[in-house]
Amino acid sequence: MDTYDFIIVGGGIAGASAAYELAAHARVLVLERETQPGYHTTGRSAALFVQTHGPAVIRALSRAAKDFFLNPPNGFAEHPLLTERGMLLIGRSDQSAMLEQNFAQSSRHIAGVRRLDATQACTLVPLLREEYVAGAVLDPEAMDMDVHAIHWGFIRGMRARGGKLVTSAELLGLERNVDGWIARTTAGDFAAPVVINAAGAWCDVVGAMASAGPIGLVPKRRTAFIFDPPPAAEIAKWPSVIDVGEEFYFKPDAGKFLGSPADQTPMEPCDVQPDDFDVALAVDRIQRAARIPVAHVNRKWAGLRSFVADGCPVVGYDPRVEGFFWLAGQGGYGIETSPSMGRLTASLALGRAVPPDLAQQGVTEAAVSPARIARARP
Repeated sequence: MDTYDFIIVGGGIAGASAAYELAAHARVLVLERETQPGYHTTGRSAALFVQTHGPAVIRALSRAAKDFFLNPPNGFAEHPLLTERGMLLIGRSDQSAMLEQNFAQSSRHIAGVRRLDATQACTLVPLLREEYVAGAVLDPEAMDMDVHAIHWGFIRGMRARGGKLVTSAELLGLERNVDGWIARTTAGDFAAPVVINAAGAWCDVVGAMASAGPIGLVPKRRTAFIFDPPPAAEIAKWPSVIDVGEEFYFKPDAGKFLGSPADQTPMEPCDVQPDDFDVALAVDRIQRAARIPVAHVNRKWAGLRSFVADGCPVVGYDPRVEGFFWLAGQGGYGIETSPSMGRLTASLALGRAVPPDLAQQGVTEAAVSPARIARARP
C-alpha cells in the first residue's frame, strides 16, 4: 500500500494550494474523484480578485495573497495571473447607506477606493441608467484572475516538489488504525497519518466517513452566463459592475459580458446545473440597471459555493478525531485566497503557528478553527 505523510481529498483550488505548500516539507498525495481536478467549483469560477469583500478573515487572506499573484514563483505560470479590471459597486438611492458602509470599510485598506456620484459612475460605464444608479464605489485594485493558470500552477508546483495527484479516485471510505488512516478509493488504497478534507461541497460527506461531526456545511448554487454587449459598445476596459446588495453583477469577459444573479440557493452536493429562472432573473435585474438588451444567452453554467454558519473558512484539525484536518467552507473566495490559504493550511497541518505575514493582516487560528464549530453545537 502506498504510504504518505498527508492525503488530501479533493484536487480543487483548496487541495491544490495546500498540496503545493505541504509538498515542500512532506510526502503528499491528492485524491481527485473526477478525471481531472477542478471539475466542480474551481473550474466554474468567474473569479475576480477583490480585497474588500467577505468576512474580515477573508479580506485579510486576500490582501496577503496579492504579492504572490503579482510575483509568482519562477515557472509557476507563463502569463500574468492578474489583469487590470476594477470593480464598480453600484447602488440605488435606497442603498446609499450600504455604499457608505462599503466605502468606509474598503478605504481603510485600499488607498485608491473612490466614492462616485451617479454621473461619474455612468461616465465610467456609459450603459448604466442614470435614473437607476444613485451612486457607486470604485475599487481600482480589483483584477481579473486566470483561474486555470492559478490552479494548474499549484498542481505543477506540487508535482515538481514530489507530490502526487491521482484522478478517478473516488473516496469509498476512511479507516483508522494505530498507524493512521487508510483511504479506500476506486483507484486503490492509500495510507497516511493525516487526512486533509478539501472535498469542497462534499466536505461533510468525507467528514462522516471519518466519524467526525458535521460542520454544518451548506453548498449554495451560483449561476453565471455569457451574453453579447450592444454592437457599438467598447467594453474591454470597463470595470466589473456589482450591485451593492449583491443582487446581480456583470463584467466584460473576452469581448462579451458575463452575468449572474449572485444567487445563493442551498443545494445538496451534486454536479449542479443552472436554473433558467435564475438566468431570467439576472437578465431582468441587469436590464433594469443598464441599457443592455439581452436577446440571447450564449452559454450558462452553475457552481457550488460552500458556507458554514459564520461565513468563515474552516481550517484545522478536528478537535475530536485524531489526524483529521478540515479545509472547507471557502464560500466562493477560494481562488483569491488560495496562496494564503495554502500556506495557512500547511503551517497548521505541520503543527506550526499562523505565518507571520498572515498574522500581521489579522488572521488568527481561532477565527478558522473547527473547534469553534464544535463549541457552537448544542
